Amino acid sequence: MVAHRISADGDRRGLVFAYYITGHGFGHATRVVDVVRHLVEAGHEVHVVTAAPEFVFTTDIQSPNLYIRKVLLDSGAVQTDALTVDRLASLEKYLETAVVPRASILATEVEWLKSIKADLVISDVVPVACRAAADAGIRSVCVTNFSWDFIYAEYVMATGNHLRSIVLQIAEDYSHCEFLLRLPGYCPMPAFRDVIDIPLVVRRLHKSRLEVRKELGIGEDVKLLIFNFGGQPAGWTLKQEWLPAHWLCLVCGASDKQVLPPNFIKLAKDAYTPDLIAASDCMLGKIGYGTFSEALAYKLPFVFVRRDYFNEEPFLRNMLEYYQGGVEMIRRDLLIGHWKPYLERALTLSPCYDGGVNGGEVVARILQDTAIGKCHLTDKLSGARRLRDAIILGYQLQRSPGRDISIPDWYTQAENELGLRSESCHSGVNGDTSFVGSCIADFEILHGELHGLSDTLAFLKSLSALDCGSGSGKNTGKRQLREQSAAAALFNWEEDIFVARAPGRLDVMGGIADYSGSLVLQMPIREACHVAVQRNHPTKQKLWKHAQARQQAIGKCPNPVLQIVSFGSELSNRAPTFDMDLSDFLDADQPISYEKAYRYFAQDQSQKWAAYVAGTILVLMTELGVHVTDSICILVSSAVPEGKGVSSSAAVEVATMQAVAASLGLEIAPRDLALLCQKVENHIVGAPCGVMDQMTSACGEANKLLAMVCQPAEVKELVTIPNHMRFWGVDSGIRHSVGGGDYGSVRVGAFMGRKMIKAEATALLKVACADATQQVDEINPEYEEFGVELLKREASLEYLCNLSTHRYQAAYMKKLPDGIPGEQFLKEYGDHNDKVTIIDPKHNYGVKAATKHPIYENFRVETFKALLTAATTDEQLSTLGELMYQCHYSYSDCGLGSDGTDRLVKIVQEMQLRKSSHDGRSSLFGAKITGGGSGGTVSVIGRNSLRSSEEIFELQQRYKAATGYLPLIFEGSSPGAGKFGYLKIRRRQLP
Repeated sequence: MVAHRISADGDRRGLVFAYYITGHGFGHATRVVDVVRHLVEAGHEVHVVTAAPEFVFTTDIQSPNLYIRKVLLDSGAVQTDALTVDRLASLEKYLETAVVPRASILATEVEWLKSIKADLVISDVVPVACRAAADAGIRSVCVTNFSWDFIYAEYVMATGNHLRSIVLQIAEDYSHCEFLLRLPGYCPMPAFRDVIDIPLVVRRLHKSRLEVRKELGIGEDVKLLIFNFGGQPAGWTLKQEWLPAHWLCLVCGASDKQVLPPNFIKLAKDAYTPDLIAASDCMLGKIGYGTFSEALAYKLPFVFVRRDYFNEEPFLRNMLEYYQGGVEMIRRDLLIGHWKPYLERALTLSPCYDGGVNGGEVVARILQDTAIGKCHLTDKLSGARRLRDAIILGYQLQRSPGRDISIPDWYTQAENELGLRSESCHSGVNGDTSFVGSCIADFEILHGELHGLSDTLAFLKSLSALDCGSGSGKNTGKRQLREQSAAAALFNWEEDIFVARAPGRLDVMGGIADYSGSLVLQMPIREACHVAVQRNHPTKQKLWKHAQARQQAIGKCPNPVLQIVSFGSELSNRAPTFDMDLSDFLDADQPISYEKAYRYFAQDQSQKWAAYVAGTILVLMTELGVHVTDSICILVSSAVPEGKGVSSSAAVEVATMQAVAASLGLEIAPRDLALLCQKVENHIVGAPCGVMDQMTSACGEANKLLAMVCQPAEVKELVTIPNHMRFWGVDSGIRHSVGGGDYGSVRVGAFMGRKMIKAEATALLKVACADATQQVDEINPEYEEFGVELLKREASLEYLCNLSTHRYQAAYMKKLPDGIPGEQFLKEYGDHNDKVTIIDPKHNYGVKAATKHPIYENFRVETFKALLTAATTDEQLSTLGELMYQCHYSYSDCGLGSDGTDRLVKIVQEMQLRKSSHDGRSSLFGAKITGGGSGGTVSVIGRNSLRSSEEIFELQQRYKAATGYLPLIFEGSSPGAGKFGYLKIRRRQLP
């Protein structure tokens, strides 16, 4: 039935729709076409507000009821190249396009909507359109698979909170929308009040496969690839040998000047791609909604290249792979033309999407009904409400696996695959001899012991399952992740495998003062990373197909290859596998420089994670002279969550280097191992961290605090945590990264402050020495008080923490500026003498707060350590808590605080005051932000009692009530890598 509006004089008239389309790519415009076509065919008037070319619409719709208004009201994502988003530029462009002129945009749109007498406003997915509709008194609906508040939230985390108001404004705009029509492959979109899920929206076919091939003069015996890749790299030349024999390639979006080889065919700019896609055997391109939906709908294998910071992509990719429709191509293989193994692999797929493809029709019907006042929503909880804990401002998606059965499998598959590992960290063996026995029965342990660790048992079980899966045909259905199939083909099960384990850490005290030489107190947590390593002669190494093809192309004897699989990659937008020829680490038989290695891994953001793993091999080659002649395969499985400020990267580095060293027959002391791993993070990854993370992961022991002076890494002692107290980590949900701008700027500011103090001490020393040559009674009493020897030590100050708090306050505090531009500092002082950071001349650095923090933090940590052995009293716990509070606010003074961590600390304070006033006894006594700050985890100290555990639960619930995010809790401890050692195992052969 076609809906119409009855006018005042009783005549039936078509409805008027205003359809706003975001400026982010063609995919949004192409999916709108099918919806608009159904509305126009029903006799309605549709005004499309877009920046897309008109032919996108007019190729499929020729009607006087279609109006196209060329206006851009948002800016999408700004790209540095075809595969990478510039996050800061994207936010700044949106600010320029939609925020600065917001008042005039709203006024114009409200007037225009009233002038066309719109019955309904539809947005895909322009934020301001929803607000303009509300101001005009018109209902609005959004149709999309992602929203800009979700996309930009991660950009804000990466670039700094100064632009976070953009995300808040976008979310507020969306809240005016009546409901969301949610497309398959969706991201969390919590700003919308209600949701209706709809089928795929795809453009219809005009011609059959046979008709298209006949027009192109291509027979069925020819394999046809459609290359749907906008924004090809400048200077890039497609080459004939990139395709297998008897293949042709249709090239979309080629420039007029681009010269193509004979097996590549240039398509017209306005070519109707759905027909061409359906006539092809395979597609190569970037994942966007348009390519994704048409590949699924027409069951076309899709070879895709991952893009950097396109945050909707993981959700589309998961669904594509779930329905056996996707093959990921490594970026470097795309650029060098190593296409053949991927195309051949794609032809073996059997895409099996069995959902609806009539989304355009369904959407049009709902829009018509909504425009005349009908309600399509039910009383059941909508999808948006079910995902209420996925909220804006950088709070990460957090749900319990399997909690909501209404969420489709493709959405939860990565999370479900991690269920075993996440649960195993928090479960004991509890006498389950069948579980233990089965793991031990599967493998012969040739060296090492399990230490009673349930997560290690679970890891061995996962290894055993890989072997079973590769041989028995299990897990071959849609649910199998690509990382599983890659891992199953990784090891030679008849050879030895080396397993290492390294935990994350909770920063109890010390934090960022480590790089200034402070005493730190760190606790290894229960969550840990396991790494399995195997060496094989290159002739015996099982290779993935594309790596095998690369070796064959070289035409030489098999070269040593590194292959890595990382479990859990789909929780963050990174590739689950990485491979390289180990000869890439050599330059004329010598290890390449760390700087060159940094550039090597940085060229592809989706594979930059591999620097943490592969970098350990280069460091061993460079620092210890190791020669690697065998191929190496590595499996990484970490239960230490990323971005929580609990040293996930250090756990990966330490576990990897421990396992690799064991496989090479190297014995490296835990302290030396940590220092080598720090080189990986500082020089190959490029994160300017101190050494405390790696030291704790390598040298820590369960239920003890590692007391270490970071000058550079002197372990003082392992302090047993008193039985009456306990430490927890509470995750704020705000992603933390030591590679972020704020952390690096504070570190630079601290080193600037040290340089200024040394310069001031040198000047005082010169005056003091000059005065010392005069008569004793003429010496300036100020310098006599300071003492020449003291000034000499301060003039050569190596670590800020070697300066006492009273000396800082008496002699230097007033001399330091609050901040200084980088250009001015370089002009006045030269370099800041930090090997792992670079001064940006255009950046203004905070100096005084960044310098003061480590000096006072060192004093707080020393006091904290001394109090740990004091008498067991409430005063002891209260004083320890006060020191943690002081540390927290000092972080904030440096600019390293965050809304989430501040809120957690405030809740702890409120609970402490409430309990004290109620009965005089508190259970929680203090809290502080940890690690590099700017989000991450808060450390909490409390009494070791049931009551304090109840209060931690209350803290969780209160934080969720305020933010929508249920914090992860880190509790318990486990041994470091040095204490664990390594396992040497071999798969038992069946009789």
